[in-house]
Amino acid sequence: MTYQFALAGNPNSGKTSTFNQLTGAKQTVGNWPGVTVERKAGRLRKDRHVLIQDLPGIYSLSPYTPEELISRNYLMEASLDAVINIIDGTNLERNLYLTLQLLEMNVPTVAAINMIDLLKKKGLQINFEKLAYGLGIPVVGISALKQRGLAKMIEAAKQAANTLQLPPRYDARLEAGLTEIMAILPETIPQQRKRWFAIKLFEKDEAIQTMCKLTDSQQAVIQETISILEMIFKDSSDAILVNERYGFIEELLALAVIKETDQHLAFSDKIDRVLTHRVLALPIFAFIMWGIYYLSIQTIGTIGTDWVNDVLFGSWIPETAAHWLEQLRVAQWLQELILDGIVAGVGAVLGFLPQIFVLFFCLAILEDCGYMARVAFVMDRLFRKFGLSGKSFIPMLIATGCGVPGVMASRTIENEKDRRLTVMVTTFMPCSAKLPIIALISGAFFPHYSWVAPSAYFVGMGAVIFSGIVLKKTPLFAGDLAPFIMELPAYHLPQLTTILKSACDRVVAFVKKAGTIIFVACIFVWFTSSYSFTLQRVSEDQSILAFFGRLLAPLFAPLGWGTWRGAVATITGLVAKENVIGTFGILYGQTGELSESGTEIWQVLRGDYTAVAAYSFLVFNLLCAPCFAAIGAIHREMGDSKWTWLAIGYQCGLAYCASFLVYQFGHVIFEGGHLTLGVFAAIVIAGLLVFALVKKPFRGSAPLIQVVGGEK
Repeated sequence: MTYQFALAGNPNSGKTSTFNQLTGAKQTVGNWPGVTVERKAGRLRKDRHVLIQDLPGIYSLSPYTPEELISRNYLMEASLDAVINIIDGTNLERNLYLTLQLLEMNVPTVAAINMIDLLKKKGLQINFEKLAYGLGIPVVGISALKQRGLAKMIEAAKQAANTLQLPPRYDARLEAGLTEIMAILPETIPQQRKRWFAIKLFEKDEAIQTMCKLTDSQQAVIQETISILEMIFKDSSDAILVNERYGFIEELLALAVIKETDQHLAFSDKIDRVLTHRVLALPIFAFIMWGIYYLSIQTIGTIGTDWVNDVLFGSWIPETAAHWLEQLRVAQWLQELILDGIVAGVGAVLGFLPQIFVLFFCLAILEDCGYMARVAFVMDRLFRKFGLSGKSFIPMLIATGCGVPGVMASRTIENEKDRRLTVMVTTFMPCSAKLPIIALISGAFFPHYSWVAPSAYFVGMGAVIFSGIVLKKTPLFAGDLAPFIMELPAYHLPQLTTILKSACDRVVAFVKKAGTIIFVACIFVWFTSSYSFTLQRVSEDQSILAFFGRLLAPLFAPLGWGTWRGAVATITGLVAKENVIGTFGILYGQTGELSESGTEIWQVLRGDYTAVAAYSFLVFNLLCAPCFAAIGAIHREMGDSKWTWLAIGYQCGLAYCASFLVYQFGHVIFEGGHLTLGVFAAIVIAGLLVFALVKKPFRGSAPLIQVVGGEK
């Protein structure tokens, strides 16, 4: 017999760790249909007849976010044998809220209380038998981190698949109202789901109202029932159910949980006294990010990158490919395409894989141990002063991996103005595609300065803060901030398998892009840089690409890197940011005396650009419009072409101004440049930016309140 189970649970409950322990490498990863929310499924390592679906981490089954909607629809439509509800044992009250909603759906459920190894440290004791009695379902204690209780959990799920479970019961008056609603529901609704549909209709769930296709008379009965109960309880219908659920949970906790009288601080609380300190939190975060970039860009990651550039793509692959192409007597133009176009371009990008892996490995450690949740909390204190909330930092944190899911994550922000503002600024954060540009500039021009690579992170953060201050003062974004509520998980030792899988998944995504978009772009760059408009083989200075590059170069001349190669690399970066490196690899790797070695390309770059100009180039490419995929995500989230163009225009405009100021002031201060018209223009621009920071915010008129029907 084949069993199909679903894992459901709150974020940070250990659900993903449990899934990884159960399935190991036997997983398939993709996206749910129509959305970018990740979908994971896998077979049990010790029993291939058990299929496990990892649902997105959610707090409830109310369809306020894509994750909640996906989970609810899946539970309604899929032919599941049971749901395994992963519960953080150190935070039962919050986690059991989802458990009750699962039971209301009348889905066979097993409660797996995770982190039982931490309960004693928190001063808690849980009586699992009493908790099982109160819930009416099997309850198993597990520790995903230490692989305890997982086999017992699966066995309990198999037994639950063949048993009938009763949903939780609430106040008698509420139950009477739900019974009345159940009585008028259409016969098309399965009997075992009628109570859940009645609860959703009582909560005024619009999606369920549409699904039920109720007549006017049925809607009138439901509304009358709701009105009567709202008068009895003196509260709104959805609040009534929330209070009833938490009341049920309080009784459960009183029955099954024993709190020790010892009031000593938990280990996590002691650490948080330092890491979330009002004064120390930001310097500690800055130091941690400096350490991560130092490891990935300056030390450990660089060792791997040097080997890939100098040995793998510097000699082994080009020499082997050249030998086989000669043996196969491949045409000369095709040999040049493969060696000078594909190997040079794609190799220049893949050469940074070791640095990217080390970076993501370090970030995965911070995420898995619970520190990144604290960063969002700390950033809320900072961001709120500048017109943003901690909710905006979550998409930015995700964007350090890729801008597309970062932009998509902004949809969890309820306030429309805050959400659009977050969409506009999220891609300022350096994603994995920008990491090769950071490594190129820091390695070629600042090899002895460890601050350059992490400064890219803080340039992005500075652009976010500046934008929050300035844009919140405009009529388009003015308004009060929504409150930010977030659950902080307990600190725990990161799990090596989870960290490696997270880092490897991101690296694989990077390689796939190099094998598709960048592969095609490198062929295009090679062809247009090798041929003229008459399709004659020419040097790159006389090529099609050079012609268009020279048309664009004057635009970037005030930024210090107005060469046609720099202009072309920046434009190709709009397709995919990795193309910047691939383009340089082709354009500089074609000269006869150079191999595809990264070190040799660095030497040639130093001949074309000064250190200040190179940093200006870095700043522009960090802040300007993101890749086409991220622009598409911005368009989907904005839902309007005008807003999309406004976002792109703002990003490019801010990038140009920042890069212009970096070069004009840096050239005078660090390179002994003269006072020119450009410097005076930079002073004017700096003054305007300061004025935008300090000017008074927009104060619009109070919104009109329109009352339609009912009483005021």
